[in-house]
Amino acid sequence: MIPQETVNRILDAAQIVDVVGDFVTLKKRGANHIACCPFHNEKTPSFSVSASKGIYKCFGCGKSGTAVGFVMEHENMSYTEALKYLAKKYHIEVIEKEETAEEIAQRQRHESLLLVSEFAGKFFQDSLQTPDGQAIAMQYFRKRGLEDETIRKFGLGWAPVSRKALTEAARAAGYKEEFLVGAGVCLRYDDGKLVDRFFDRVMFPVHSDSGRVIAFGGRTLKTDKTVAKYINSPESEIYVKSKSLYGIYFAKNGISRQDKCILVEGYLDVLSMQQLGINNVVASSGTSLTVEQIRLIRKFTNNITIIYDGDGAGIKAALRGIGLVLKEGMNVKVVLLPDGQDPDDFSRRHTLEEVQDYIARNEQDFIGFKTELLLGEAGNDPLKRANLINDIADTIALIPDAIVRSVYTHSSADRFGMDEQILVARVNKTRKEMLLADQRQKEREDVPPPMPDDYYPEDQHIDAPDVQTPVFQEGPVVLNEPYLVPCERELLGFILEEGCTDLQFDIDSKYYIEGETVNVAEFIDGILADDDADFVNQSFRKVYDEYFRMYDEGLTQQQIQTRLLNSMDAEIAAVARELLIEKYQITVKTYEQSMTATATKLVQFIPKALLAYQCRKVEMLLKDLTARLAVEPDPERQVEILAKIGEYNKARTRLNNELGRV
Repeated sequence: MIPQETVNRILDAAQIVDVVGDFVTLKKRGANHIACCPFHNEKTPSFSVSASKGIYKCFGCGKSGTAVGFVMEHENMSYTEALKYLAKKYHIEVIEKEETAEEIAQRQRHESLLLVSEFAGKFFQDSLQTPDGQAIAMQYFRKRGLEDETIRKFGLGWAPVSRKALTEAARAAGYKEEFLVGAGVCLRYDDGKLVDRFFDRVMFPVHSDSGRVIAFGGRTLKTDKTVAKYINSPESEIYVKSKSLYGIYFAKNGISRQDKCILVEGYLDVLSMQQLGINNVVASSGTSLTVEQIRLIRKFTNNITIIYDGDGAGIKAALRGIGLVLKEGMNVKVVLLPDGQDPDDFSRRHTLEEVQDYIARNEQDFIGFKTELLLGEAGNDPLKRANLINDIADTIALIPDAIVRSVYTHSSADRFGMDEQILVARVNKTRKEMLLADQRQKEREDVPPPMPDDYYPEDQHIDAPDVQTPVFQEGPVVLNEPYLVPCERELLGFILEEGCTDLQFDIDSKYYIEGETVNVAEFIDGILADDDADFVNQSFRKVYDEYFRMYDEGLTQQQIQTRLLNSMDAEIAAVARELLIEKYQITVKTYEQSMTATATKLVQFIPKALLAYQCRKVEMLLKDLTARLAVEPDPERQVEILAKIGEYNKARTRLNNELGRV
């Protein structure tokens, strides 16, 4: 682990223009630098780098971040790898934090398993050059149309006929037996005898998204039906099948650049399509898609096109498992190939342009595909048609984005020639049932002790009711009070953007104090402290506290911004990105010039934002007190609650008057 002090040195040293300029040709334009985006194809530059803010933003594809984020995105590195890359660039020595004995042992074991797996991969590649490898395996690869470069790139190989070939080679190279078994390349019989798991098979290594060999698939070339066609590595500490995709290491850059992943079924489908020039393709290796695999794809894109065989089995496969993809918020399209062909066959029979054109012309969004397919089956049967409509509505209900759901609901209602509201009602009903099922599942996992309906803690202060509100998440951002989100987001945005900027109140302002100045951060913090108020939403509060911790240490505004944007805490980094990286670009110069000056804007808007926040808090308290009054049986307590309601109503009226509300 890299110590925080070293991380801070790296973040302070990294200059966004310098870092991005290593990969992209930047041109100066005003205060910023521009270029054609490296993450998607474009002819007109929409990629902007701000040296003063230390961030980049593409107004075409929407990608944005810091110097560390750029290296992670462009080079597909982890956070730690990106930090080490920048440390090397700026000649900063990285001495990682001392690990415990258990951590060292676990890391060493993990690395040993990877080394064994990579040794096995090299052994199978070398075995391909033996007489048997050339006569058997290479002949098979040639028959399947694979070229030498493809075979080399993907590390294809041959497992010799002998059941001790790899075992003896690994022992001779000094590898321990426990790691040979742990990596899944060898088996130990009950009598203690160690043998190769893979023998007399052509070999397909499986790589992690960082390029390490983690597993193998071995295919027999025998026609004996008693011999399994494929043998795959067992799951291990380095390989979890549900989290792996064949070809992801070789496809991730293509997926990112094209903002689309093509998913096929088998090894040869990937190899043939990659060889043809389609470099954004991966395979699920014959298994149904899992949530982890979908999220692995989502690291690089939200768009996925799944190619199926055009026969009956392919069509049935297209209807299975897609619900999981939709539920994860991915945009899914389906392509059916001509009957009797799989992606491997189709790629070998057509040119790159023909395959790309076929995909472009035949890919359908999944809802449309399913609708057409089921309409054909239903015909004019009213009952089958009704079941079909319910099926489509239930599929639409899986989509998390409300706008996307609405669009599909509207288009499906048009397609069926029915009242849209009927379809909306079914979608909403199904979605409500799904959410309730999810809630029950969570409750089963962590059931709190029930509280009696008439329970009131005796020491509970009526001014600060203990209101239980639902927690909801936006990625890593945790928000537990939706009503206060807009106000807290606005106030925190002022602090992160202009925290160290002095407020210049007019002499007739109630906030004006002769001879004293206060900056934005101190002003907001002071007003909240006077009200004994804290941010309620968890993620906003965490960023607020982290900002003032660094502010109290004497860091500059830019240093604070950089460290928040690059925080190892995903929650903090996500909020900082949302508030600090501009979402829109002003291109009309006259409009820019007409904007109110920053100093004037701050003294106008910050006090109003604080008043709006106070008003919302009062409204929340009133709502809670009104709810308590409705169920309070004790007359004396009713009088107390009514008195409080009267006080808060007066406070709300005063705040609304100050805000200029009627």
